[in-house]
Amino acid sequence: MRLDLGTAVRCSDSPLGELADIVIDPTTRRISHLVVDPRHGIYARRLVPIDLVRPGGGEQLVLDCTLEEAGDLEHAEEMAYLRLGEFPVEDPRWDVTVTEMLALPYYQGLDMPSAGVYGYEQGVEVRYERVPKGEVEVRRSSSVASSDDHHLGHVEGLVVDDEQHITHVVLEHGHLWGKRDVTIPIGAVDRVENDTVILALTKDEVGALGEVRVHRWRSHAG
Repeated sequence: MRLDLGTAVRCSDSPLGELADIVIDPTTRRISHLVVDPRHGIYARRLVPIDLVRPGGGEQLVLDCTLEEAGDLEHAEEMAYLRLGEFPVEDPRWDVTVTEMLALPYYQGLDMPSAGVYGYEQGVEVRYERVPKGEVEVRRSSSVASSDDHHLGHVEGLVVDDEQHITHVVLEHGHLWGKRDVTIPIGAVDRVENDTVILALTKDEVGALGEVRVHRWRSHAG
């Protein structure tokens, strides 16, 4: 099964949204969850266990659950009100990454490294992402780097076998009209970190793998 980021995702009874991120156990290189950005009545991103996911007809994924059941899945994104300097409460089940801070009462976005200089003593509202402890998140903006430290492009998607183990990483390579997808065998991947895939191949070795398909625009779920 190929999991392209941005692919439409639907429940058994209704469209849900699109595939935003993929959560991986870096030790086993097995996908544990998909992060779905909902578009239909559910407002927070949901962590969908990979066992609920199957290929659908055309360019979409289908979940073995109803839209109502999808609304009960774990949130991939949360908001919290904190005083400056505080961090979302640590939970032994989750790894947390702060993605945005909003100053109160004006909700003006703060530059994270220098947030404290604004002096909003009443606190801030924080948006943060969470994934199961010890796992990492790969998204469309995730960088792919060669073993000789060249930025090669971004993750377009992943290919998995029947046991949800990753068999290939799909690299989106090139610029604008010249974009193409290159399929990298998982054996050529050195390691996977949050937002980064590091290959065991040089830039020239990746170029020798060749073009898989010309980049095409994909319509998102409405």
